[in-house]
Amino acid sequence: MYSSVDTPAYICEEVLLRKNLELLEHVQKSSGVKILLALKGFAMHSTFDLVSKYLHGATASGLNEALLALKLNKEVHTYSPAFKETEIDQISKISDHIVFNSFRQLKHFKNRVKEVNSNVSIGIRVNPDISTVDVDLYNPCAPFSRLGVTKKNFLFDEINGVDGLHFHALCEQNVDALEVVLKNFEEQFGHILGNLKWVNFGGGHHITREDYDVNGLINLLKNFKNRYKNLEVYLEPGEAVAWQTGVLVSRVLDIVNNGIDIAILDTSAETHMPDVLAMPYRPDVRGSAKPNIKKHTYRFGGNSCLAGDIIGDYSFDEPLKIGDMIIFEDMIHYTMVKNTTFNGISLPSIIIHKEDGTLKIVKEFGFNDYRDRLS
Repeated sequence: MYSSVDTPAYICEEVLLRKNLELLEHVQKSSGVKILLALKGFAMHSTFDLVSKYLHGATASGLNEALLALKLNKEVHTYSPAFKETEIDQISKISDHIVFNSFRQLKHFKNRVKEVNSNVSIGIRVNPDISTVDVDLYNPCAPFSRLGVTKKNFLFDEINGVDGLHFHALCEQNVDALEVVLKNFEEQFGHILGNLKWVNFGGGHHITREDYDVNGLINLLKNFKNRYKNLEVYLEPGEAVAWQTGVLVSRVLDIVNNGIDIAILDTSAETHMPDVLAMPYRPDVRGSAKPNIKKHTYRFGGNSCLAGDIIGDYSFDEPLKIGDMIIFEDMIHYTMVKNTTFNGISLPSIIIHKEDGTLKIVKEFGFNDYRDRLS
């Protein structure tokens, strides 16, 4: 299907993206909540015309993401661990919600934000101080987390002008994890929810994963809204929007042997799929199996000079050849938003596999993109 594509390239499959969006729309309509696109996970704005038909807006982590969120022509919700003096006015002009991470920033900026845009709804992020996330790198509620205010540090008598609370404690998890977090959140902050306008359940809800308990989520959300009829409820998943909606295609450049066969590719874990090293995890490759399951096993190495630029070990029925295409599954979320030009390696092209079967090249990268990031 992709044999004619110049590699490396991210290919987003429009049919699969719409399928995810339709499921998210079902959750919204069945529960009465609003779902936002978290740009930190998926910011492929060439798909925003489609996304905007289903979701209520986007959540941004600062000025640049907020500016990009405007392309959806929907709600813009902006949260940052700390806002900058030089950016807060512009953020205020374009945001519908602004969420502060501390009472210090809330007190410092609250009046200024309202002077710039009286319609901005102000919130503060809380830390429920409980999480079932296993990897601390992705755990917003890990010990000594800088993200959100714990109950111990929450100034309940200083929330005048605060419209909502935001919490984020999940990472690619099912509804049972949300149940645990939500119980703790209500025990700690439920007594003030009656005076607020909204609550944001943050991200990490793996709603579009095959084994996710969608009905369980809908029931949980409906029950919460019945308890707090005054509250608008938001969710802001990133990975769920683009989960399993596309691939990263690559080719074998060389095969060397140093105790094992090593296939060097024209892609890189370090530059093109950084969570492979950060998590770490072994991405699925189409047509492969775990090492030594099939007849021919290879270690996939990236094309950077980082010694640890290793993607994983894979086995195949037939031996690999120079020029063979390698297809990495599920490479649309948390890849192009985090990739780099380290070592001068060009970024993968961005392609949409349209619903009519055609391939649309949205963006190609080269030397200028590398040069212009430097000075």
